[in-house]
Amino acid sequence: MKQKVIAVIGPTASGKTALSVELAKRFDGEIVSADSMQIYKYMDIATAKPTEEEKQGIPHHLMDFLEPSESFSVARYCELAHTAIADIAARGKLPIIAGGTGLYVDSLLDGMQFEEQEIDLALREGIAAELEEMGMDHMLNVIRAFDPDSAERLSKERNPKRVVRCIEVYRLTGMTQTQLNFSQQRADAPYDALKIGLTAADREYLYDRINRRVDIMMENGLLEEARHFYEADFGDTAAAAIGYKELLPYLEGERDLDTCVGNLKRATRRYAKRQMTWFRRDPSVCWFNIDEMSFEEILNESIGLIERLTP
Repeated sequence: MKQKVIAVIGPTASGKTALSVELAKRFDGEIVSADSMQIYKYMDIATAKPTEEEKQGIPHHLMDFLEPSESFSVARYCELAHTAIADIAARGKLPIIAGGTGLYVDSLLDGMQFEEQEIDLALREGIAAELEEMGMDHMLNVIRAFDPDSAERLSKERNPKRVVRCIEVYRLTGMTQTQLNFSQQRADAPYDALKIGLTAADREYLYDRINRRVDIMMENGLLEEARHFYEADFGDTAAAAIGYKELLPYLEGERDLDTCVGNLKRATRRYAKRQMTWFRRDPSVCWFNIDEMSFEEILNESIGLIERLTP
């Protein structure tokens, strides 16, 4: 029989932490995070990492363990998550996946098998040198010739490391990064998973929650956390994290704080929209609308679903 696991998923600010903790208390479970930013140390406020009080004594795995300067991949996440789930189950407890990074959740629960990608350091260095000599716009045009979608995305990010990697993958494999991801082998699903999704029937309700959360983050010291990260020069991680890059113009004296906070709220709302689009593709998710049901009602319904899964 496959190991039974619960997954609590959905967009940011939908209440995943609170629900997963209550379910863990009810079913003697432990939580495995599926958040691509909460894995990093020190990034507490920006990533809405749960406090010890919010955890209520429930062990949380794959959270707050990686230095911000270290690289990480979905393949490595799956490897560590499978190990954590096996350890939790071996101790007779229920593994509960909780997080909003759809790629992590799907890759873990769908049994994706990742092949090692070839690395050619000489090629990588050559592309980096070309970028330095010719500039970002030139390299984006190079990418646009074989992968317009990635060129559009990278033109907004303007992340040199990702631009170099995009070209490197294509020159090594003849495939775009997207094509390579789709070509990865998919094995049988390794778990008997119940996916509980939190969302809102009225999207504005969720957006209001996001706006309030950002205000609370600012009150709790987000600006100071962002300043620390940029002064420490943690590189790509800080540059990519929602909550830091939107405040950088203020820290550099280019924009006023209210404008930057407004941009942060907008970026977070857009991220939530992308999360909802991702998770809505999965017909196996049992959805609950947080604007139509109380937390207690959602909890009780979830408990009923789990009891039917784990008699």
